[in-house]
Amino acid sequence: MANNSDYDLSQANTSTSGLKQGLAGYGDPHFSLFLRKVFIKALGYGEDALSRPIIGIINTYSGFNPCHGNTPQLIEAAKRGVQLAGGLAIDFPTISVAESFSAPTSMFLRNLMSMDAEEMIRAQPLDACIMIGGCDKTVPAQIMGGISANKPILPLITGPMMPGSHQGKRIGACTDCRNNWAAFRAGQIDIEEIAAINEELAPTAGTCGVMGTASTMACLTAALGLIPLKGASAPAVSALRLRIAEETGRNAVAAAEAKHTPQSILSRDSFLNAITVLQAIGGSTNGVIHLLAIINRMPELQGTITLQDFDEIGKKTPLIVDLKPSGDNYMTDFHNAGGMLDLLHTLRPLLHLSARTISGQSLGEVLDTTPFRRFAYSTEIIRSLDNPLTASSSLVVLYGNLAPEGSIMKASASKDQSLLSHSGPAVVFKDAVDLAHRVDSPDLKVSASSVLVMQNIGPIGYPGMPEAGLIPIPRKLSREGVVDMLRISDGRMSGTAGGTIILHVSPESALPNSVLGIVEDGDMITCNVEQRLLQLDVDANEIKERLARRRRALLGTEEQAARPTVLTERRTRRGYRGLYERNVNQAHLGADFDFLTARGP
Repeated sequence: MANNSDYDLSQANTSTSGLKQGLAGYGDPHFSLFLRKVFIKALGYGEDALSRPIIGIINTYSGFNPCHGNTPQLIEAAKRGVQLAGGLAIDFPTISVAESFSAPTSMFLRNLMSMDAEEMIRAQPLDACIMIGGCDKTVPAQIMGGISANKPILPLITGPMMPGSHQGKRIGACTDCRNNWAAFRAGQIDIEEIAAINEELAPTAGTCGVMGTASTMACLTAALGLIPLKGASAPAVSALRLRIAEETGRNAVAAAEAKHTPQSILSRDSFLNAITVLQAIGGSTNGVIHLLAIINRMPELQGTITLQDFDEIGKKTPLIVDLKPSGDNYMTDFHNAGGMLDLLHTLRPLLHLSARTISGQSLGEVLDTTPFRRFAYSTEIIRSLDNPLTASSSLVVLYGNLAPEGSIMKASASKDQSLLSHSGPAVVFKDAVDLAHRVDSPDLKVSASSVLVMQNIGPIGYPGMPEAGLIPIPRKLSREGVVDMLRISDGRMSGTAGGTIILHVSPESALPNSVLGIVEDGDMITCNVEQRLLQLDVDANEIKERLARRRRALLGTEEQAARPTVLTERRTRRGYRGLYERNVNQAHLGADFDFLTARGP
């Protein structure tokens, strides 16, 4: 039966929910609603369906995104949950960013995906939105956009893949991708074996099955209270993953009715809990840059949580989850050991229990109503606070003249702990192309004590901070048995990777004021994790003189024009790349666009 009251011209439309919200601008709100109903009915919807809370579902399925291979099944299950709770579920697409299918890098597209999510959530008549994500940049992009749109948002994680098997040994993406490739480069396995390993590293759909960036973001999303706790770890191909999708559908209707928007739910305590979890799981360094970007979308929190907070929380938070790359196990093990429920109960003394969740309950109330009884296996994978893998600081923040705004190291993933306090001569690669040309040259002047430095892979310089910070060990050293070296860059590293690697150096080397940009071969560099120090051991006057020379070269003078660089070319660069290079902020702020942060540019 038609709802004729919608066409009553004497009644003003003041609705902020359902189909009547956010009408297109035709100059006549009644006609706008009339036209909207004309076209939605073309899809077969009746008046009863259209009178219900509308729950959007972001469909990020893509043939180029194997992490999201289960998305069609998740949509079906989520729709079922929405309908069971009395809502109307409507799915819609946004872009989908897959790590190994995104040039120049997935990070280059994260902010674009956040804009897509924000504007489509805002533009369409949604009372709440389920956001299906999984691959590394998709979940932070959706949360960033969802916070800015500020309608109730419920992430739905695609989940980790299952491990494979090679010669009777479990292997899985992507820590084992990197370890086996390093062994192949070192001549320890042959080309036939590396080809066989390639077949088994990703045996199912889903995200990387270790504590890489995707799993890290799933755990942080649970710590923020935005998803069911099992939703962080249930395998992508499991029936439980579908039941979580159904539960998310039901939760979305409740969140819509309660108007639980992210800006009303998330607080400083929420993010401090997420940082505590990040340190306890030995999470990806990318978790730092994504959390900073998410925090700086919050109007009341922008700028109030910094790298210093990550470091201070790390000093009192032990690493207790034994997963690769900091440990030995896989996400399936974490899930079977109790997952986030066990972890949060274990971390309870360190958490802010009054932080709210999407259900409206506090984190403390969630834990009170879902007790967990530990068993032998759970204590092997998720250690107790008094029996950690390391006592503190799986992720550390280093400062000094090389990184006055900070840099990041995953100390727990170091393969040679002696390098955590090390001084050595720099071997400098000007960019990724220079690295590719020279790193395996037999003529490269390098030793095991050298410090490998890569420039121009920061947010602006590359652009998009590629995961090239895992500078490969020069082949002539790897064949001598060298497995780790101190490596420094302004880029990022995959959360699945390990080594003694300093990342996210800020300011990046493409900028005129960057000391990283004036490091030369042979300069001594000191890293001291205990002192949180990253230092270029060059006389201060020499540093000042080098910076002045470089500034003149990059920006020009009255007598001499600037040489072509990204800083000159970005002024007139067209398209998204030009937008990116002109507006991206530095790593210590989250590498978001300045105009997307809560306060704008």
